[in-house]
Amino acid sequence: MNFLRGVMGGPSAGPQPSGADTIQKLCDRVASSTLLDDRRDAVRALKSLSKKYRLEVGIQAMEHLIHVLQTDRSDSEIIGYALDTLYNVISNDLEEEEQEENSAKQVDDLGSQFTEIFIKQQENVTLLLTLVEEFDFHVRWPGVKLLTSLLKQQGPQVQQIILVSPMGVSRLMDLLADSREVIRNDGVLLLQQLTKSNAAIQKIVAFENAFERLLDIITEEGNSDGGIVVEDCLLLLQNLLKNNNSNQNFFKEGSYIQRMKPWFEVGDDNCGWSAQKVTNLHLMLQLVRVLVSPTNPPGATSSCQKAMFHCGLLQQLCTILMATGVPADILTETINTVSEVIRGCQTNQDYFASVNAPSNPPRPAIVVLLMSMVNERQPFVLRCAVLYCFQCFLYKNQKGQGEIVSTLLPSTIDGNSVSAGQLLCGGLFSTDSLSNWCAAVALAHALQENGTLKEQLLRVQLATSIGNPPVSLLQQCTNILSQGSKVQTRVGLLMLLCTWLSNCSIAVTHFLHNPANVPFLTGQIAENLGEEEQLVQGLCALLLGISIYYNDNSLENYRKEKLKQLIEKRIGRENFIEKLGFISKHELYSRAAQKPQPSFSSPDHMMFDHEFTKLVKELEGVISKAIYKSSEEDKKEEEVKKTLEQHDNIVTHYKKVIREQDQELEELKQRISTLTSQNEQLQATVTQQVSQIQQHKDQYNLLKVQLGKDTQHHNSHGDTLQMNGIQTEEVSKLKEELEEWKNKHELLQGQLKEKDSVIEKLNSSQLEMGATEQSLQTSRFGGLEHSNELQKELEMLRSQLQLQAAEISKLQMENQKLQVMNTAADPMLGDSGAPAATSSELEARLEQEIKELKSQVKALSEEKESLKQQLDSSTSTVAILQDKNNRLEREVAESKKEQDDLLVLLADQDQKISAQKMKLKDFGVAVEDEDDTESGDQGDEDEDGDEEEQDENAAVCYQEN
Repeated sequence: MNFLRGVMGGPSAGPQPSGADTIQKLCDRVASSTLLDDRRDAVRALKSLSKKYRLEVGIQAMEHLIHVLQTDRSDSEIIGYALDTLYNVISNDLEEEEQEENSAKQVDDLGSQFTEIFIKQQENVTLLLTLVEEFDFHVRWPGVKLLTSLLKQQGPQVQQIILVSPMGVSRLMDLLADSREVIRNDGVLLLQQLTKSNAAIQKIVAFENAFERLLDIITEEGNSDGGIVVEDCLLLLQNLLKNNNSNQNFFKEGSYIQRMKPWFEVGDDNCGWSAQKVTNLHLMLQLVRVLVSPTNPPGATSSCQKAMFHCGLLQQLCTILMATGVPADILTETINTVSEVIRGCQTNQDYFASVNAPSNPPRPAIVVLLMSMVNERQPFVLRCAVLYCFQCFLYKNQKGQGEIVSTLLPSTIDGNSVSAGQLLCGGLFSTDSLSNWCAAVALAHALQENGTLKEQLLRVQLATSIGNPPVSLLQQCTNILSQGSKVQTRVGLLMLLCTWLSNCSIAVTHFLHNPANVPFLTGQIAENLGEEEQLVQGLCALLLGISIYYNDNSLENYRKEKLKQLIEKRIGRENFIEKLGFISKHELYSRAAQKPQPSFSSPDHMMFDHEFTKLVKELEGVISKAIYKSSEEDKKEEEVKKTLEQHDNIVTHYKKVIREQDQELEELKQRISTLTSQNEQLQATVTQQVSQIQQHKDQYNLLKVQLGKDTQHHNSHGDTLQMNGIQTEEVSKLKEELEEWKNKHELLQGQLKEKDSVIEKLNSSQLEMGATEQSLQTSRFGGLEHSNELQKELEMLRSQLQLQAAEISKLQMENQKLQVMNTAADPMLGDSGAPAATSSELEARLEQEIKELKSQVKALSEEKESLKQQLDSSTSTVAILQDKNNRLEREVAESKKEQDDLLVLLADQDQKISAQKMKLKDFGVAVEDEDDTESGDQGDEDEDGDEEEQDENAAVCYQEN
C-alpha cells in the first residue's frame, strides 16, 4: 500500500517517477503479486492512468489485464477495473482536452490498433461474452461498453467472431431483459453496432424475439414522447429491417405493424414538439418507409401496404398530414411516407383520394397538396415531397389518372371550386420555373401508359387572354417552349410533350399540324449552343424522333420520309444522334434514374424525372434505327406491319371467338355443377327423410313394447287387489270379534251395576237395624262377613274389568290400525276401473300416433316422387346441355380448321416475303434492321401462338373430359 501511495501522488522526498515507469511498476505488481488485494489496487491505479497515458497503458498492460480477466474471475471488483481500463484504452470517446491534443486520425488509428491486438486471439472475445453473462453490475456494464467499443473499431471482424461463438448472439440478447435501465440501454447500443451490415446476425437477432422486446421498450418509454432510448431502439429496428426481406416478412407476419399505429397518435393540440420528439417521429416515419420502400420486392411491399391500411396506420398518417402546427420536417417526411404507403396499391390510393382537409368547405387532400407544390413560397423539400406524393398516387392507377384529367375537360370544370387540373395548368404557365417543371412532370404522370387519356387531353382548351380565341393545351405548351423561357421550364415542357406524344399517333398528328413546331425543333437541334442548352437540344431531338417513329403519315407534308430528309439536310444524321445522346450522358439523368423519389440538393438540379428516364432508355435506340432507315425499308416495314396487323386482327378475332366459347363452356360447366349439387342436395334430403321414417318406425315399435308393459302392470295391479280382498276378510272377522268383546263388556257392566245396587241395599239395611244389641252384633257380624265376601267379589270383578278394559283398548288400537289400512285400501278398491281407463287412453294415443306416422310416410313418399320428377327433369336438362356442348365442340373444331387454313396462307406469304428478301439481298440492299424489327414482332406473334396452343389444348382437354 505504501508503494501505491507513492504512485498515486503521495508525499515523497525523492524525484517523481515518470508515467511510463509508474505504469511499468504497476504492471509488474499485477503480474507478480500473490495477494489479490495488491493486484486489485494495481489494476485500479492503471485504470486511473489509462485516460491520460492511453498509449503506454495499452502497450504495457493489455496482456496483464487479459490475464487478470482469465484468472481472477472470482473477484468482481478487479474484473470491473480491468474491463474499465481496457475500455479507456480501446475506446475513441475521449474528452475534449485530449481531442485538442491529438488529431482525430491518430485517435482512430490508436483505437483500431489496440482493438486489432485484443481480437487477434479470438478467445479474448469469447471470454468477454462470458463476462457479459455475469449479473454483477460492476462486471456486466463495463463488459458491454468494451464489446461495443470493439464493434465500433473493428466491426466485421468482431461480428464474425461473435457469429461463430456458441450462443454468442443469444447471450447479448439477454441484455434487453435486464431490469437495470443502464445496462439495457447500453445493450441496445451494443446490438446497433452488432447488426450493422450483417444480414446473418440481423436474422438471428430478429428470431431471438428482438422485435417484441424493442417495441415493449418503446411503449414503456412513451412512444414518440420518449427520450433517447426510443431513438436508439428505432435505429436498431432500422438496422434489422432495412434491405432484409426475411426480417421484413417476419415483422409483418408477427403482426408488429399493428403496434406501430400508437406511435403516430400525436394529439389534436400538436403543441410541445421537443427536439427529441421530432427526432423520434422522424425515425418512426423512416421505419414505415423501410417496410414499403420501392426497392423492396413488389409482393412484400404490397402485403405491408395492405396491412397498414387494415390496421389504420395509413389513416393515422393522413391525420398528421392534414393537421395544423406540425413541424415542417415532420410534415415533409409524413408526405413522403404516405407516398410510399399508397404507391401502386389501388386500395390505399382510393382511400387517399377520399381524404379531405379540415377546411370550410372541405377540400380533397390532393388539391391542398398541389396548392403547396405550385406555391413558390413553400420550402423546396416540401414541394418535392408533394410532387412525389402525386406521382405515387398516379402510379399504376388509371382510375386516379382519369379523375385528374377529367378536371381539365370542359364538361367537368367547376367554376366555384379549385380543381387539381386547374392548379396544374396554373403551375404550368406561372412565372416560377420550378412550378412549371413540377406541374409538367405531374401532368406527364397523369398520362403515363394511358393512350385514352392522351387523346382526351387534346380536347382541353385554354383561354389565354380576353377577346382571343381559346387555344389547345398542346399548342400553348409549344408556344411557351418557343418563347425562350428558362431552361428548367423548357425541360419540363419537353418531358411533358415527349410523354404525351409517345405511343399516340393522334397526338403526333396534332403536334405536326402546327407548321411552326418542326422548324423550331430543327432550329434548336442544329444550333451550336452552350453546355446548358445541350440538354434542351437532346430533348428536342427526342421529341422530333418520337414524331417520326409514331407518325402514321396522315399529314402529307410531314410524312416520315420527308421528316428524315429534313433532318439529313438541316442537321445531319450523325449530329442528330449525337444530340440525342446528350440526355443519357447527363449527370442529372443518372441521378434521376437511381430511385423514384425526386431528391435534389437545389432547385437548379431539378431536371429529370425517374419515369422519364425509363422512356428515354426505351426510345433512344428505336429512334436511332428509325432515322437511318430508307424509304424502301419504311415501305416494306409498313407493309409488314399492315400484314402483321391483319394477321393480328384475324388472330384476335379467333381468340375472341374462342374466349366466348370458353365462357359459354364455363357457364355450361357451372350449370352442370349447380344441377349436380342440387341433385346431391335432393338425394341427401331423401336420405334424411328415409332416416326420419325409420326413426318414426322405431318410435312406433317402442310404443308398442311400452303398451305391452302397461298391460302386464294392469294384471299385476289385479293381483294386488286380490291380496287386498284377503285383507278385507280378516278385517270383517276382527270386526265380529270386536262386537263380541263389546257385548261381553256391556254384560259385565250390567253385572257390576247389579252388585253395586246390592251393596247399597246392604248399607241401607245396616243403618235401619237397631233393635237389640245381640241381634245387632249378630247381624253386624253376619253383615261384615257378607260384606267381606262382597268386597272380594267386587275386587275380582274390578280386576277382571281392568283386564277387559286393557283388552278392549288393545282391540281398539288394532281396530284403528285396520281402519287405517282399510281406508288406504278403499281408494284402491274404489279406483279399480282406472287402469282400464288408462289402457284405453294409451290405445287411443297409439292409434292417433300411428295415423300421424302414416300421414307423414304418405307425405314423404309424395315428396320423394316429386324429387324423382325434379331429378328426371334435371337429367333431361343435362342431356340438352350436353348436346349444346357437342355442337359447340364441333364449331370449335371448324374454327380450328379455318385457323389452320389461315396459318397455311400465312406460311405461304412468309415464304414469298423471304423470297423477296433474297431478291433484295441479290440487289445489294441491306435488310438487317428489318429482320431485327421483324424478330421483335415475331416474338409477339410467338406469344400469341402460345396462347392459341393453350386455348386449343384446353379445348382438347375438355373434349376428352
